[in-house]
Amino acid sequence: MFGIDKSESPVQIDDNGDNCQSRQSQTGRRDPTARACAGGGFSRNPETTTIQFRAMASELINNLDYSIQRKLAEGGMADVFLAEQIGINGFTKRVAIKVIKEELSEQQEFLDNFIGEAKLVADLVHTNIAQTYHLGESDGRYFIVMEYIRGVNLQELGDQLYHKQIRLPVELAVFITSRIARALAYAHTKRGAFDELLGIVHRDISFRNVMVSFEGDVKLMDFGIAKALGYLRNQEGRILAGKPDYMSPEQAQFKITDARSDIFSTGVVLSSLLLGYNIFWHEKPEKARRNVIRAKLPKFMKVDPRIDERLDTILRRCLSKDLHKRYQTAEELLHDLELYIYGEGYGPTNESLAEFINHAYGQFKSTPVIVSKGDTIPLSHATDWTSTLRKGA
Repeated sequence: MFGIDKSESPVQIDDNGDNCQSRQSQTGRRDPTARACAGGGFSRNPETTTIQFRAMASELINNLDYSIQRKLAEGGMADVFLAEQIGINGFTKRVAIKVIKEELSEQQEFLDNFIGEAKLVADLVHTNIAQTYHLGESDGRYFIVMEYIRGVNLQELGDQLYHKQIRLPVELAVFITSRIARALAYAHTKRGAFDELLGIVHRDISFRNVMVSFEGDVKLMDFGIAKALGYLRNQEGRILAGKPDYMSPEQAQFKITDARSDIFSTGVVLSSLLLGYNIFWHEKPEKARRNVIRAKLPKFMKVDPRIDERLDTILRRCLSKDLHKRYQTAEELLHDLELYIYGEGYGPTNESLAEFINHAYGQFKSTPVIVSKGDTIPLSHATDWTSTLRKGA
């Protein structure tokens, strides 16, 4: 089924490792891209050879069959559909397909970024990042085939909790945020094919770009305006990108950003999950930006008595306007978040988050769920979770 073309290929089939040894002796150093040389396998030399699987030729890939089921979301630049990938012998797989808007299909700058996003995320393989499977084109319109997540984004979850008058437990708020930090710790340190640091900055961490599945998985979405070496056009400092009430102060001031900008935005997500509203929100984007740049942080422990001194410290480090006082890496933030929820033993899990989400949407019969470190309580007894949650103020 698979054909190998040695004449055009950057990969050389090697049965005994001699080619690796020869190349090493000629160059005086080990080829950093060599794989499985000794004892059989193949070695990689991008300048000379390529392995070609004819069954995976471009014409076959472009003719993969997808059956569109319904529209999931509509945005200013692309629409997202639920679809089924159809294979032989009754094989189907549910996927999400992101399709570029028709009116944007001929704008080369946007098209380049759309393609760049697909290429970037295809290589970001992490349990807390929504996966990308395929980039295709049909009748001049490009599309990205992605992992389908049966769940809701944090904005939808927040609206549902507000409607049901349910407050998200502190430990689950911290748990969700820790999973975002895990995704960022991976993305920020991601390296390319030649071991170069890609310098990824998401730049759009917000409620709408974090999904929670009904199975309790947390997934970071939409790297469409991310900054990454060699993948997307970077107009930072000239064009403002992102949601104003989630931006870092440096992002809101058109300054160059690094990983610490994402940490600030993650702090906005955490405070919003805890308080039930975004502390920087304003209906006018310019005033939201001004809030991010100038507004003083509230006294979190007074606004919400559930927030203790340790969590208050985490929030203030995330949301520091001084870059040097902010968490310097996502790994640092992840450590403190997980120490907070697991430091005394058993803490929240995907299963306890799933139980809470399904209860909020009326999908499950109630069973115990974590409400404080080390304790469980049936959902049916959780009357003190309810409160009037304020929207943006």
